[in-house]
Amino acid sequence: MTTINFKKFDIEAYKPGKSSIKRLKKVVKLSANESALGMSPKVRKIISNKKLNFSRYPDGKSKLLRSQISKKFRCDPNKIICGAGSDEVIQMLCQLFLNSKDEVIVPQFSFLMYRIYAKIVGAKVIFAKEKKFKVSISEILKKVTKKTKIVFLANPNNPTGTYLTKHELIDLRKKLRKNILLVVDDAYAEYMKNSDYKSGLELFKNNQSVFILRTFSKIYGLSSLRVGWGYGSKKIISGLNLIKPPFNVNEVAQKAAIEALKDNKFITRSIKHNIFYATKIKKFLSKHDIISNKVSANFLLLNFKKCKFSAKYFYEKLKLKGIILRSTENGYKIKNMLRLTIGSKIDNLKFINAVESIFR
Repeated sequence: MTTINFKKFDIEAYKPGKSSIKRLKKVVKLSANESALGMSPKVRKIISNKKLNFSRYPDGKSKLLRSQISKKFRCDPNKIICGAGSDEVIQMLCQLFLNSKDEVIVPQFSFLMYRIYAKIVGAKVIFAKEKKFKVSISEILKKVTKKTKIVFLANPNNPTGTYLTKHELIDLRKKLRKNILLVVDDAYAEYMKNSDYKSGLELFKNNQSVFILRTFSKIYGLSSLRVGWGYGSKKIISGLNLIKPPFNVNEVAQKAAIEALKDNKFITRSIKHNIFYATKIKKFLSKHDIISNKVSANFLLLNFKKCKFSAKYFYEKLKLKGIILRSTENGYKIKNMLRLTIGSKIDNLKFINAVESIFR
C-alpha cells in the first residue's frame, strides 16, 4: 500500500493544563494561568451585541485594535502586529528568521512553544541552564555561537514565576551580538509591581534588535478568543505582514480586545486581587513546607522538596477533591513540583480548604 510521506518532527507536542476530571461536572481549574476575574464587564457588553456581523471577514490588519494598543502603551501602531494569540506571532517570527542551520537559545524551563515552533522550521534549539529556577544571563551567553539567531525568554518566566530585573535584561541585550534577535515575552507584565522590574516594552520600545510579545489571554481574560500582539522594528513588522494569514484575528476578538484595553479599573482590581491571594496562598503553603517563588505573575511554582508529601501525591489528592493544578513533569521535565494558578476568591478558598484536609 502506497502512502504519502510527510515530515517527521523531533518534538513533543504541547500538552495544556488539564481542564476536566472524569465523573466530575464541576472542577476548580488552576492549571492554565487564566484570568482569576474573567473578562471585563465592558467586554461582556460588546460580545453580547446582537449587531455583530459574522458574514463579513474581519479587518485583516487589525487597524482599530493596533490604534488602541498604540494609545494605551504609547507606542507606534506601525510597529505592531496582531496574532491569534501571541503564540501565532512566535510561529511567524520563527518562519521569518530561521533556517535549518540556525540556532535558537531558550531557558531550560520556559514556555514550550518557543522550542516547538523553532524545531518545526528546522532550527536547532539550545537550552541554557537556569540557576535556582531563574533565567541565567551568563548561561545564555555561554550558549551563543555564530549560528545563534534568536534568544527567546519570558519575563516573568513560565512556569517558574521568577524574573530578570530591568538591569539584568538591559545587560543581556548589551552583551548579545546586534544581529541576534532578543524576543522578550511580556505575557504576565501587567501583574508585575516589583520595584526592580520593567517590562520589555518599557525597556526596548526603540531597540531594533528586540521584539516584544504581549497577550490578551492572561490579565484581560480573553484566552478563548485567541488574540495577542508583537512589537518590533518596522522592518520586522513588514516582513511578518508578508507571511501573516490574511484574517488571523477574528472580529469578536478584535472588538473584545479594544474594550479590554479601555477598562483600567478592571485591570487594577485584577492586579490587587492577584497580589493579595498570591501572597496569602504562598504564606499558607509555607506552613506546610511547600515553598514557592517570590510573588510575581498570576501563578506560583510549588516545590515539594521539604514537604512530607510528594507533588504527585498532592496533585492526585487535589484531583479527588475536584481541583486541578499543572503538572510540571509533562513538557517542562521539572520533578516534584506543581504550578498553581491564582484563581477567583471562591476557587482560592476551596484550594486552601482542600490543602488543610489533605494535611489533616
